[in-house]
Amino acid sequence: MAAMAKAKAVVQFACSECGYSTGRWFGRCPSCGSFGTLAEEALSRTSGGAEPKPLLRLADVSGEELGRISTGVTELDRVLGGGLVPASLVLVGGEPGVGKSTLLLSALGHLSHSRRALLVTGEESAAQVKLRAERLGGAERVEILAETELEAICATLETERPDVCVIDSVQTLYSAEVGSAPGSVAQVREAAARLMRVAKAAGVALFLVGHVTKDGAVAGPRVLEHLVDCVLHFEGDRYRAHRILRAAKNRFGSTNELGVFEMTATGLQGLPDPSELFGRSAGGEVGAAVACVLEGTRPLLLEIQALVSPTELAMPRRVATGVDPRRLAMIVAVLARHARLALGQADIFVNVAGGVRIDEPGADLGVALAVASAARGLPVRPATGAFGELGLTGRLRPATQAGRRLAECEKLGLDAVVAPAGTESACRVHVLTAETVGRAVASALEEETVDVA
Repeated sequence: MAAMAKAKAVVQFACSECGYSTGRWFGRCPSCGSFGTLAEEALSRTSGGAEPKPLLRLADVSGEELGRISTGVTELDRVLGGGLVPASLVLVGGEPGVGKSTLLLSALGHLSHSRRALLVTGEESAAQVKLRAERLGGAERVEILAETELEAICATLETERPDVCVIDSVQTLYSAEVGSAPGSVAQVREAAARLMRVAKAAGVALFLVGHVTKDGAVAGPRVLEHLVDCVLHFEGDRYRAHRILRAAKNRFGSTNELGVFEMTATGLQGLPDPSELFGRSAGGEVGAAVACVLEGTRPLLLEIQALVSPTELAMPRRVATGVDPRRLAMIVAVLARHARLALGQADIFVNVAGGVRIDEPGADLGVALAVASAARGLPVRPATGAFGELGLTGRLRPATQAGRRLAECEKLGLDAVVAPAGTESACRVHVLTAETVGRAVASALEEETVDVA
């Protein structure tokens, strides 16, 4: 007699903040350190009776290149890698009020003119969504479903099979089969897994809107980010007009692309030329420098602002906004050692204008020039930009795609660029090459008379 499959009830505890699971309860999560976040959840495990599956060689698998779907929002298409891939799952996370729903409703409005577009709303009523759609315009053909029950949503997707669907938000969905509250790790995991299976089978491109934790990460990142194909972070201050869209994970494109939006009365508008907005600086200002960074294939000119002030504290402060604090500490140490700047008894504040965050090492020289300008009280030469990576020896390392950076500097009207030695210019911008950070500071600052090595 064949052995009967036995269903075993398995009890585990999962953290509602980070998704960590364990077989016993703890007052404090061993992974993220949060208190009182481990909740019990029951899982069913079936053993025995499984049939083996046939194996395939990769050479026998037919791979078809699917055409991408343009969302009609140029900046969103750029971050996605050229458009939306059919039957893919995209997770969009961001703080409340940053504009996630507005951005995706605009995309659905463009898509609805040529494809079936569905919005599943669990946070707002259909009437509230209609008010936003009237303000944005062009979203009259978007179909809407106000529902939070997971089984009903999956049945609708299997029956209607829209081309694109937005779930706003995944934390509001619940399944009666999971014995926990909506928004818990178990519910979010079940919703994402079931929606993924339905979307792949029905060929639906799915956007999942996710909340963020107090640290700014998508809630339950270990639960969701491994399931979806693309993770987008929508960043920005709700009190400012500009928003930044980044890709933290993308199975179909680069994760280095950047999308820039401006919030207007008629919704989010893409900025095709963000350097014109972020890179403009007033000439003659002490503590300001223009850095040319590269985000994916897009060069950006950003104004770096620095303030160096004497301190009476035993440990001077190093405060960075938009720059990695550890990177700033390294740049300050290199300037003190190799550019003869006395920074040991000074508080240093660095800010990237416009609220943009810089992750690229090519911005090191721009940050260094801003700090050196503030420390010596001398402005950077007018209409001068900078790019290059700093080494611990004080030597400048070349930055990638120097030609693209120089072309962007020429486009914005800069006359000169301070860059590492060996950088060649194919445009009208004059390149001031330097082998060391000391020489770069001497070349960039006005009326610089200090002899540096």
